[in-house]
Amino acid sequence: MPIPLNRWGSPEDIGAAVVFMASNASSWVTGQCLFVDGGT
Repeated sequence: MPIPLNRWGSPEDIGAAVVFMASNASSWVTGQCLFVDGGT
């Protein structure tokens, strides 16, 4: 399977997505699935 970003995801990558979703910056994001998969 190709890896578009040419690297594996790190715990920090996942953590950044979690922090974003828990912040006010994501207040307009509703009813969505956030795929943190590097673009696969």
